[in-house]
Amino acid sequence: MADAGTTNTENRLFGPPSISRLARRTQYALRQTSRVALYTLHSEAMRRVTQRISKDLPPVSKPVPDGPVPSQQQMLADIAKLFAEDMKAVEAGLYPMPQDGTMSPAELLATSRAFFKDVPKVARRRATMAHQEVNETPPDFASALPRYYRQNFHFQTDGWLSEESARIYDFQVDVLFSGATAAMRRRALVPFAHILQRRDQRKIRYADLACGTGGLIRPALAAFPGLKGIGVDLSEPYLTIARKRLKEPRAAFVTAPAEKLPFADDSMDVLSCVYLFHELPPKIRRQVFSEVARVLKPGGTFLFVDSLQTGDVPEYDGLLTIFPQMFHEPYYMSYLGEDFADMAQAVNLTQTAVAPAFVSRVAVFKKP
Repeated sequence: MADAGTTNTENRLFGPPSISRLARRTQYALRQTSRVALYTLHSEAMRRVTQRISKDLPPVSKPVPDGPVPSQQQMLADIAKLFAEDMKAVEAGLYPMPQDGTMSPAELLATSRAFFKDVPKVARRRATMAHQEVNETPPDFASALPRYYRQNFHFQTDGWLSEESARIYDFQVDVLFSGATAAMRRRALVPFAHILQRRDQRKIRYADLACGTGGLIRPALAAFPGLKGIGVDLSEPYLTIARKRLKEPRAAFVTAPAEKLPFADDSMDVLSCVYLFHELPPKIRRQVFSEVARVLKPGGTFLFVDSLQTGDVPEYDGLLTIFPQMFHEPYYMSYLGEDFADMAQAVNLTQTAVAPAFVSRVAVFKKP
């Protein structure tokens, strides 16, 4: 007969915890694979709609990659790897089980309809290279916004300047990235969790720059229940949607540019941003890094998630050059070659980590 110690060990290895772990993994896998299937189907339907209406539009040049392009099989394998790392972080206790894909059927149907309603408009802009509509007839509040910001990025309707755009933006991005967007964003929560393991969450001053509709600040506050956060963005309509989606007293939102942050010197412990820098002119990128360095406390951390750059994953280099040919991304090609470690060093920040996450790169910068 086994003694009590042996029995306890066996229970830990083979009993309910293992069954529970298997159940969690199954739940996660089902949710994520269903998201991949959902957004892949939308992508294929979008392609067919675009192909059909393109017969009546000016011809669009076929994008030409400058380098290797991954196969669909490799991309799916890399998405699976991303999901495995995501689940590993959950099992390590770094953040709770993700709640991706929790829209009600009615919400999903409404968003899907709005998405497909916008597809022909995007196709027409792409065919005619119409990407300045929001600057031609801007809403009143837009006059104070930087000129580089007042564009139809991605050829999307209204650019960043309407609630209608904000409501479908996350859905559009998930169609582009096959449902993997949230998992890529969550890679920033891994170094964030390690920071908070050594600190009192309630005393951390945190802000997410270019927060949009709350794609990172929402899971951050869900993961870290003592944390408060400030979402910063230039688009008041996007912040309106963020407030509606994140009805959380620990969250605050302010309208401000990342290159002129409304925070005092040495006042913030953690700053983050997701998919900001590839949509900034080179000069503004440097101003943002300077502002990050200014407002971080000594020992503070900047969490950076954005597109892969040339050489991060060589097999994807050609795919990266296709992206700005298909979408209006005026600053993307210059982004691909930026040396962010050097940019950070110029303002007394140090890049301490960088790693790929599917088509994103996750970097960590520290202030001495």
